[in-house]
Amino acid sequence: MRSLIDIVDFSVEELYDLLHTACDIVENPGRYAEACKGKKLATLFFEPSTRTRLSFEAAMMELGGNVLGFSEASSSSAAKGESMADTAKMISCYADIMAIRHPKEGAPYVAAKAASIPVINAGDGGHCHPTQTLADLLTIYREIGRLDNLVIGCCGDLKYGRTVHSLISAMSRYSNIKVVLISPEELKLPNYVKYEILDKNGMEYVETTSLEEAMPELDVLYMTRIQRERFDSFDEYERLKDSYILTAEKLQTAKPTMRVLHPLPRVNEISVKVDDDPRAAYFRQALNGKYMRMALILKLLKEAQEGVQMPVEENTSVDELFCDNPRCISSCEQELPHVFRCVNPENGIYRCIYCEAKKKKN
Repeated sequence: MRSLIDIVDFSVEELYDLLHTACDIVENPGRYAEACKGKKLATLFFEPSTRTRLSFEAAMMELGGNVLGFSEASSSSAAKGESMADTAKMISCYADIMAIRHPKEGAPYVAAKAASIPVINAGDGGHCHPTQTLADLLTIYREIGRLDNLVIGCCGDLKYGRTVHSLISAMSRYSNIKVVLISPEELKLPNYVKYEILDKNGMEYVETTSLEEAMPELDVLYMTRIQRERFDSFDEYERLKDSYILTAEKLQTAKPTMRVLHPLPRVNEISVKVDDDPRAAYFRQALNGKYMRMALILKLLKEAQEGVQMPVEENTSVDELFCDNPRCISSCEQELPHVFRCVNPENGIYRCIYCEAKKKKN
């Protein structure tokens, strides 16, 4: 069964098809008003969400379908110890498609392996958030008119920011993209993202701690929240939470055509005085998320009806390797095998298939 776990599950051609469908939905909403009549979307949200959960529900309702699910882990049988795999099998009996947000990295992947209906990753820990990236792509496409020849600044929490990781993965497949990585030293983009996505695809990138210096060359500024829920230390969070605050004054050196994106919610990293600037696109971005989720639901339900399957993966079970990332689903899922993919055969480097944590075989 075809699912969306990572943005790279879809080809560039498929992404363009989704963009065009979403744009057609914007122009002709009535054409899609009963496209999912009789279908049910299950929203399984094991951690808090406003935009993602409600946009999924609004998307399905505007397609004429129905919604069931829960908005916190305590409302589900996970509170009783039910595994992700068992939950997915059970939900497959009641719904036609499901969207999952979970604090454990790799949880939607485990669900997709167990489910008999399409699974959409609505965010898994600090790993990735592909449907937010779909919203980002549509926003850039509608606001700027292209997805190539861009300078994109990513600012804030680049270490734990799953939206940034997913956006960089998506943009790595378009031509002439430069990425400016703006963060404090403690929240720099993980090396595996730099080496395995940016370097491997030959993308130009620079790292800086200064938003002001980067501003004049940017076509897109992607602001992110410093996420309290991703920190083990409250003191470290308090020290870093106000690292970058975008103000109207800082925007004075930006291009008139530049656009400010943010996955939301914001705390104080964008001043409310920026909201009236035409370059502020983050609320339009939230609306675009609904349109792209509508297009995605249509695509996956159509493929499910046609019997389209996920591609066969080339993973390796290594007996002496175990993932020790406490945020990985393998740390808590019952009898879940620790499985890795080899990313560097010469040096014996492997990555966990659930959370991307690196392990080295001795």
